[in-house]
Amino acid sequence: MHQTILWRRLLAEFLGTALLVTAVVGSGIMAVELSPEDVGLQLLQNSVATAFALGALILTFGPISGAHFNPVVSAADWFLGRRSGTGLTIKDLGGYAAAQALGAIAGSVLANLMFDLAPVTMSSKERAAGNLWLGEVVAVVGLLLLIFALVRSGRAAVAPAAVGAYIGAAYWFTSSTSFANPAVTIGRAFTDTFAGIAPGSVPGFVAAQLAGLVLGVGLVVALYPNAGEHADDVVVPHDDTDPAHRS
Repeated sequence: MHQTILWRRLLAEFLGTALLVTAVVGSGIMAVELSPEDVGLQLLQNSVATAFALGALILTFGPISGAHFNPVVSAADWFLGRRSGTGLTIKDLGGYAAAQALGAIAGSVLANLMFDLAPVTMSSKERAAGNLWLGEVVAVVGLLLLIFALVRSGRAAVAPAAVGAYIGAAYWFTSSTSFANPAVTIGRAFTDTFAGIAPGSVPGFVAAQLAGLVLGVGLVVALYPNAGEHADDVVVPHDDTDPAHRS
């Protein structure tokens, strides 16, 4: 029974992350086709599509896996919940992270194919600069504070709208356009389109996101000391929790 439950949750994380990246990459390609001379309008189209898609995907897969779609969210869930026996186990965390990374790559491949591109077109878009890394730290910290504030205050039901709105807004107020997700960052290296990131730029972004994870978890603990007691409700409440011993 335990393995069946975990398998279902990992499938939800794979599919959800894949469709999220498909939305990010596909809307970026479409934006360039529709508005080839206006980068600002391209970003607006890309951000709006991503925000709506993320909210819909949380609603779709949240009841199964919690709809993390993001290794930093899963890692925060494990760390904060481990003392109270809630949230992910360390085994779950490894499975979630792997499913999310594979799903993100699959999402880029799917978007490439839908727009008649080669399945894998490694990005040439360099995104390596200190100000961009700072933008990623800010994006991740804000995301974690939002998610755990909602859960701690019993408002997780509004997470689909709130998280989608935050990511959509963060496209505009962060210098990096708010990747805020190591799995999505890796996946976006597999498309040489508007939303891509050069493979050489991926380590810097992931390092910044992990720094945001550490800072974000620290702030969550400081502001909401008992947030870990509600880790089973991250990002939204879900029923297929793991009954096994937590580590």
